[in-house]
Amino acid sequence: MASHDMSRHDPGGAHSVDPISSDDYSPPTTAEKAAGTTPGRMWVPRSRGAISGILLILLGLWGALIPFVGPYFSFSFVPDEAWTWTSGRGWLEVLPGAVTMAGGALLLFSAHRAVASLGAWLAVLGGAWFIVGPTLAPVLHTGDPGSPTAIRPASEALQQLAFFEGIGAAILFLGAMAVGRLSLRSYRDVQRAQTYPAT
Repeated sequence: MASHDMSRHDPGGAHSVDPISSDDYSPPTTAEKAAGTTPGRMWVPRSRGAISGILLILLGLWGALIPFVGPYFSFSFVPDEAWTWTSGRGWLEVLPGAVTMAGGALLLFSAHRAVASLGAWLAVLGGAWFIVGPTLAPVLHTGDPGSPTAIRPASEALQQLAFFEGIGAAILFLGAMAVGRLSLRSYRDVQRAQTYPAT
């Protein structure tokens, strides 16, 4: 009876439960051992931002390239010429597209919480600029965004969304979601950070 009570209250007893189970973490990888970089408080699994990173890279690539390749498919803004550089295209489409791609790449490849969060915030800024850039262009003198070449109202609205507001909203949503996910430390993150020094 006494031994049973001791084993129940003794944290090192035979019946105690280890709060960090071997199934809740994975051992250090060969690369981590070689570099001497085991996960700490700022470590975050790359899988947490992988999907958002890939989608942001694709959306940023679309936003940066569609003004130059859209004229091939009669899907463009004035000037309706492929691979024609204008200040409006540079400031309002290429710049936010490049910033979004950079943010997506940081999210996809970084395992450091601060660096991945920087990537998420870059995506948020890129998406926001896609939305507000055309409105602020006359004030900031960044160049004319042009007007849709479509004639029908539905096609015109589709082009406006595909070039600016719609793609910006999608990027802003993914970036904000990534910021939220990276701002939290899950129970598994804490377990992994506590267990690695012991291994």
